[in-house]
Amino acid sequence: MYNSDFNKIKRITKNLDLETSLNSICSYLESTINGYDWVGFYFHNEIKKELELKAYSGIPTQHTKIPYGKGICGQTAESNKHMIVADVLKESNYISCNINVKSEIVVPVFIKNINVGQIDIDSNIPNRFSKIDLEFLTRINNLVSEKLLK
Repeated sequence: MYNSDFNKIKRITKNLDLETSLNSICSYLESTINGYDWVGFYFHNEIKKELELKAYSGIPTQHTKIPYGKGICGQTAESNKHMIVADVLKESNYISCNINVKSEIVVPVFIKNINVGQIDIDSNIPNRFSKIDLEFLTRINNLVSEKLLK
């Protein structure tokens, strides 16, 4: 499904540095994909045991640092597994960033099987995310991993 979007992102970020690539990816996804209402990349700070927001597009958030284990992102940091939350109000460990958010997907970024960060997407649509989104975002994260290795 998202093949043309993936190819556009690949072209857009081809010759960009990491920071510009992350910002471009966030902006493209948030402005182009229906229901991708907030898009951000968090990366690990192993010393502080927290995630740090490096790029985002959407409504500003006060959650620029998230302790491991806290919220959906913090759970993904500890589990190394993606999370798709159909209804954030039913998730006991959810950190509310915006009252309009109904669903969320978090997909880890791996380098050589080590979780170094994640893409986090909030949607104002309940049950917005599927396996198709997971596969698409995993492909995007693979592009990010390549940038991190350069």
